[in-house]
Amino acid sequence: MTGMDVICDLIRDVEDFPEPGIVFKDITPLLSDPEAFAAAIDAMAAPWLTAEPGREVTKVAGIESRGFIFGVPVAQRLSVGFVPVRKQGKLPFDSIAQDYNREYGPDTIEIHADAVDVGDRVLIVDDVLATAGTALAAATLIGAAGATVAGFSALIELGFLAPRSLLGDFAVESVVVFGGD
Repeated sequence: MTGMDVICDLIRDVEDFPEPGIVFKDITPLLSDPEAFAAAIDAMAAPWLTAEPGREVTKVAGIESRGFIFGVPVAQRLSVGFVPVRKQGKLPFDSIAQDYNREYGPDTIEIHADAVDVGDRVLIVDDVLATAGTALAAATLIGAAGATVAGFSALIELGFLAPRSLLGDFAVESVVVFGGD
């Protein structure tokens, strides 16, 4: 069995969570397997280790909360700093906010106003790329703070929701794609 097969096998479907009709992709079995988790982190970081123009990364931004689980080790692999993208009211210092619509209703995310610098190229990391609402809100925050989005890295992409079509020209790398083309 390949490393990718192991990763896929350790992502379980939970039906009707968090509400009826939703099939939730549960990553907790993957997190409990250190070798598979390390392989997932390596796969998420690998496309960004290159010196290819447009792939340079100076910081990684992880989206609360599961994006923290993957974002910090991806940042370590890339030898760059980490920026937490938090839900509204969770950051202790001056912050900037972005409202957006997610799968289950409206929400707001924030970053510290000094989290990124002009010229930074920020990789946005999350566990699942679904409707792209949170990803786009994070990209807007990064841009508002003066940095550039290098791209997106996700463990899981729900291809049947076509999130890439909403992300325009941004580079998107996903380890596992469920559904779609």
